[in-house]
Amino acid sequence: MNFIETSAAPAPGGHYSQAVEHNGLIFISGILPVTPAGEKLTDATFSEQTEQVLKNLDAILTAGGSELSNVLKVTVFITDMSAWGSVNQVYAQFFGDHKPARSVVPVLPLHYGLKIELEAVATR
Repeated sequence: MNFIETSAAPAPGGHYSQAVEHNGLIFISGILPVTPAGEKLTDATFSEQTEQVLKNLDAILTAGGSELSNVLKVTVFITDMSAWGSVNQVYAQFFGDHKPARSVVPVLPLHYGLKIELEAVATR
């Protein structure tokens, strides 16, 4: 088991790793729209928050020796399903032709008033 950490994504806010690799699979912890410097994008739009979350995902995958095209499954937690169109548009642009399995889960407000959280599983 290998623990993946990178300063190119925000540091964990609790007792967990950004990601864990085991037997070629990378399990990425929930990613919030927080910059690597720790700025919480609370007042940003859904699109801007989605973009930051996906940038953080890409940085963690890179640190783990993987890339977006190796993502198998994504779970998106979102506080307002009426914003799904803008979230999906950013997501589709980011992943391009690659279409990992995905679930979208509506949730109550997230930490710090943020609007979106994403977790993923990828291969190395």
